[in-house]
Amino acid sequence: MGLPATTQLSGRQARVRRRLNTLGLGTFVVTNPANIRYLSNHVGSSGVLVIAAAGSHLLVDSRYREAVNLLQQTPSACPGLTVRDVPGSYEDTLLECLGDLGVAVAGFEATHVSVSRHDTWRRIAERRGLTVAFTATERVVEEARVIKDASEIATLRDAAARLTPVADVVFRAVRPGQSERAVAAVLEAALRDVGFERPSFDTIVASGPNSALPHYRAGDRILSAGDLVVLDFGGVLDGYCSDLTRTVSVGPPSPDARRLYDAVYAAQQAAIDAVRPGVESVEVDAAARNILQARGLGEAFGHGTGHGLGLDVHEEPRVSRPRADLPSVRLGPGMVFTIEPGAYLPGFGGVRIEDDVLVTDAGYELLTTVSRELRAL
Repeated sequence: MGLPATTQLSGRQARVRRRLNTLGLGTFVVTNPANIRYLSNHVGSSGVLVIAAAGSHLLVDSRYREAVNLLQQTPSACPGLTVRDVPGSYEDTLLECLGDLGVAVAGFEATHVSVSRHDTWRRIAERRGLTVAFTATERVVEEARVIKDASEIATLRDAAARLTPVADVVFRAVRPGQSERAVAAVLEAALRDVGFERPSFDTIVASGPNSALPHYRAGDRILSAGDLVVLDFGGVLDGYCSDLTRTVSVGPPSPDARRLYDAVYAAQQAAIDAVRPGVESVEVDAAARNILQARGLGEAFGHGTGHGLGLDVHEEPRVSRPRADLPSVRLGPGMVFTIEPGAYLPGFGGVRIEDDVLVTDAGYELLTTVSRELRAL
């Protein structure tokens, strides 16, 4: 799909400015690379974006200057953008920019700015004779990113669909005698073959007792008959992340493995069925958790039911139990997140089933299309 058009960037910036207005802020310093990309289309590991009352200012060094200038000549140009060269320190250039704009108060992303960096800004401001107050904010851009626009949804739908041929390839690689690491290599090559830029995260191939470790990585263990194998993978397409988990059996599953799988399958289906506009994210989590609790597996499910997908593989909304630091979110059309309950029994193995879901006006759309039935390979 490529980068979003100028008109889409205008809409995103307008939503952020409306939020800043409610906070009494006319200037906002964006330092998180994913948020910078979301608002300006700048793709790079370095940069600072200053959202001002009129226009915005992108601070980049020589590695990115020409790329940004070329981007500004395309239909994906950032509206109202002034590009500022960073000849040395990003911090010095930022304070120079704020001084030129006559900024007295600037908001910043507290989650993404270290105490050390904040102190550096204050020291440079004092050295330059500037009176700039920096106001910490939380989730200003992230809140805007929760609701995906049309181009984001198209990219996420495409990314999810591309996981189906990847799954077909990896299923053929799962067999006795293969190492987890070898299966992961086949999987990651398949991601590239279907057009993904890179994996969304470190690929998980967890076999036998390792499948009871939710965030295990691929190791040297050799797959053997009777193993449950958790395959958790995804790819980045045009900057957007996909995420899928399937649990398979090497050969026929044991009765205990089948019971475990059926419980997780039922929990995932209950959570999917709960998705619709107006429902709280904690209700979706509870739908899955209640099924596992009823089947005696409540303690075997320790993580959240899902997480948002977008420019980051883990973003808002979080679909989990209520927490003081993680408030529930009311679902709305345009939200995209995973639903991935699991149950893990140390010494035996575990099952996780994960799909990518879009909230629609009428309910939901399942973006991932790989069969959820237990495969005996």
